[in-house]
Amino acid sequence: MKKLTDISSLIQLLDDPDELVYSHVKIQIMSIGEGAIPNLEEAWESNLFGVLFQNRIEELIHEIQFDAVAKSLNEWAHAKGASLLDGVMIINRYQYPDFDQEKMLKTLEQIQQDIWLELNTNLTAFEQVKVINHILFQIYGFSGNTLDYHSPKNSFLSEVLETKKGNPLSLSLIYSIISQNLDLPIYGVNLPHHFILAYLDRFSLYKTNNIFETDVLFYVNPFSKGTVFSKKEIDYFLEQLKLDPEDSFFKPATNVSIIRRALSNLENSYTKLGNDDRVKEIKHLISQLED
Repeated sequence: MKKLTDISSLIQLLDDPDELVYSHVKIQIMSIGEGAIPNLEEAWESNLFGVLFQNRIEELIHEIQFDAVAKSLNEWAHAKGASLLDGVMIINRYQYPDFDQEKMLKTLEQIQQDIWLELNTNLTAFEQVKVINHILFQIYGFSGNTLDYHSPKNSFLSEVLETKKGNPLSLSLIYSIISQNLDLPIYGVNLPHHFILAYLDRFSLYKTNNIFETDVLFYVNPFSKGTVFSKKEIDYFLEQLKLDPEDSFFKPATNVSIIRRALSNLENSYTKLGNDDRVKEIKHLISQLED
């Protein structure tokens, strides 16, 4: 990494009106990466040079942070998306680079602890889901954001944990991540136009040892406060949409495909807002998930 004095000297050149000079300096600072951000923020706060200088610093900080998110997402995908929560937190850093990760984890842990205290080995799968529903939707007050369904905020978990409002995917993420931590076989399903959860048959899972080949006991819709339903309801839903049934509409989705769905939701949200710059960035992030 360059010495601090070198970084400071480069930052001072950001005020140069010559675009060629700025372009060269920008490349130099971008090559330093996230290590340059503290100095950039300090320079911005000092406001020594004016609006052009501050605008360029804001642009640089955003580009550095965006590149870091894209790199992290690519590395996560190439590791086969081993941790769904890690993928969710990477997306969160796109909008909130400095969000309190420890606070998010503690919130999830507290909800998990409250659910665990109500569970016991004698409960049926349906009774376990009733416990989760009670804690999430009655005690904590989570619900679907029907008033602002397409808001980008519904896709960022730190925001959903704060407001208790989310879209089908974000609520399903909270539900499934906590459930799996409690050793409950509840996984996300990429149903068209709606994201749901599947409670897998434990005996089938023991035999196959593969969540993608395991039978499903029933499905759960977190967006409607944990409503339980069967395969027949999905068949009817697909029939209404005039879609042919596919295995992926009934079976658990991979973590990578779930994160791709989350990014697609964001792309749709920004498209509706007419934010072309954000749409372009999200498309780039989606490309980082490709093989």
